[in-house]
Amino acid sequence: MDHSSRTAITDSFFFPQRIAVIGASAEAGKVGNDILRNLIEGKFDGEIYPVNPKRDEILGLNVYHSIGEISSDIDLAVFIVPPRYVISGLDDIAKKNCKAVIVISAGFKEVGAEGAQLEQELVKKAKQYGMKVLGPNCLGIISPSSKVNASFAAEMPIQGNISFISQSGALLTAVLDWSMEEGIGFSKIISLGNKAVLDEIDFLEYLGEDPDTEVILGYIEGVEEGQRFMKVAQQVTRKKPVLLIKAGSTSAGARAASSHTGTLAGSDKAFATAFKQTGIIRIHNVADLFDLAKGFAQKRIPRGNKLVVITNAGGPGILAADASEKNKIQLQPPKTEIIAELKEALPPTAALFNPVDIIGDAREDRYKNALNILKKDRSFDGFLVILTPQSMTDAYKVAEEIVKFSSNCKRPIFAALMGGKLVRRGIELLNKNNIPNFEFPDEAVKSFAALVNYHKFTRKPQPTYREYEDVDKEKVKEIISDSMSKGMFNLSEVKAKEIFKAYGFDFPESHLARSIDEAVQIADKLKFPLVMKISSPDILHKSDIGGVKVNIKNLEGVIRAFMEITTNVKRKSPKAAILGVDIQEMITGGKEVILGMTRDPSFGPLIMFGLGGIYVEVLKDVSFRVAPIPVEEAQNMVREINSYPLLAGVRGEKSIDFNALYEMILRLSQLVTDFPEIIELDLNPVKLLPRGKKSYALDARITLISN
Repeated sequence: MDHSSRTAITDSFFFPQRIAVIGASAEAGKVGNDILRNLIEGKFDGEIYPVNPKRDEILGLNVYHSIGEISSDIDLAVFIVPPRYVISGLDDIAKKNCKAVIVISAGFKEVGAEGAQLEQELVKKAKQYGMKVLGPNCLGIISPSSKVNASFAAEMPIQGNISFISQSGALLTAVLDWSMEEGIGFSKIISLGNKAVLDEIDFLEYLGEDPDTEVILGYIEGVEEGQRFMKVAQQVTRKKPVLLIKAGSTSAGARAASSHTGTLAGSDKAFATAFKQTGIIRIHNVADLFDLAKGFAQKRIPRGNKLVVITNAGGPGILAADASEKNKIQLQPPKTEIIAELKEALPPTAALFNPVDIIGDAREDRYKNALNILKKDRSFDGFLVILTPQSMTDAYKVAEEIVKFSSNCKRPIFAALMGGKLVRRGIELLNKNNIPNFEFPDEAVKSFAALVNYHKFTRKPQPTYREYEDVDKEKVKEIISDSMSKGMFNLSEVKAKEIFKAYGFDFPESHLARSIDEAVQIADKLKFPLVMKISSPDILHKSDIGGVKVNIKNLEGVIRAFMEITTNVKRKSPKAAILGVDIQEMITGGKEVILGMTRDPSFGPLIMFGLGGIYVEVLKDVSFRVAPIPVEEAQNMVREINSYPLLAGVRGEKSIDFNALYEMILRLSQLVTDFPEIIELDLNPVKLLPRGKKSYALDARITLISN
């Protein structure tokens, strides 16, 4: 994909005055007919120019036999012709000063090499003419507010404040049909198709500035420019919520990895991490996507996490309470004076705490009274009204009271009118008034929790970055260049340590012994106990083949360890090049952690932190961030692991030096950002000691890109 000519998306996609439909068809059921019909039936109030060389009239409109016959300029061109005619058609439409193009036609890169070549030609033409091209192989665009339905979707959706970007046209049509049933309205709908020129990043950026869009939804399958995606997302999510489904969450097809970090990462982990860092709310299914969208669409963000539940049935109230605990939502009791008022207004059998159970025979007046009394308690950040259909309960009248209450309340309100036929009219009334209704209470609580978490994100300070000036970039550049020129892509531990030292990492004193005599001479100058380990660029996990010995307390142990290590390696990895045996002082005490990085194809350097040692892949107690990492995220990724309390000190143990750990993470982030040639690395273990004592990396490995 060539983005060198990329500029801001033109408004002509959504607010055109003159639309050319190239490939308009008179035959019902064909895409060229559907798109033309959608524009007409959607009551587009601009000019429509159907183009078809064999027709004079279609659906009551005069038809142009060629683009050249159109006398005026064109704002938006929609192509529904075979691929080769799209390419030539771009030349013609350029003469009409058209900058916005939708290519509905399939037959491009999705069909193979020939189609890929045509798509490259399309990109070249777009660059030549400065055109913004959506597609090819897409459903089109819908903008209800401007009455533009330049798509072959079945009908024009309701106008609303939600925009939806989808890489799947089929999913988009299903979502549109579902939204009509649910009464959910849209501002903009975009089908991306092959993303030859414009992609989800471009439309995310556009919708972030669109005054008609309050909530952005999306379905994506992949991102090519991960760093740009994150930069745009960080800007947009500060202004409005972004909820995305990322398809392909399994590890199938992920690049084989040799490091601990690479093994634990995978493409989906990179997406999850990027979403977390940028404030994107990740959704795992379509039902949740629109459940949460309904909550955000009411444009009321809670100040805190305190919810009050009003219900006419105990069971659903318990479900709401369970969901609240799972989602870290507080159901605190009302204030004392509020409880006193509730006691006066409700039956003696009512539960007055939270949930507030107004009993099964509740009519609309009881709901009204309970809501108005609870509204006086300013400590509540949101309201959830639950209704189960009873013979004396009119769901429609209760919905009317909820609507009235909502019109005089700025805090978010959620409803769970449970059931089918008996509550349908009430739900329709809530939908018309932009009050989110959920089939079950736990879904409503989850939506409220999403609003709470989004509020927390928007209040976070802007990220701050730190760059260390005491690093030796030239030395690292020299080591990498020399190694790559010799075809050495798995660096020896000695070379890896040199790189890390150049970026401020400390290692225990270490020397390479090539023989037993050298080992004895080296050990005699160091302080026992010692650690000995094989030095070989061909051996990635030394302990797996008996290549590491620890707690060596005397010279006899040094001799024995040297012989055992070299024998183990020769037996279990006979083809490995052995440089010798590294001997270093053993660092005792403290806690062992791992720092690592694997370079994700989409987002670049993905840094891992977790408990270290040989069990990291078993315990999997790790966290990830995409580099460059801001200071705040270095701190967050440390607190995120389940074993954080162990690092902070338990049962009288001293806390590690957290500042030293944060600095290591930030220095590692700077290293892998500066040198994209590094595709994987591990520092494992890193020995973290209490404040005042130096922390050390004990082992290091680096893999460079080989092509």
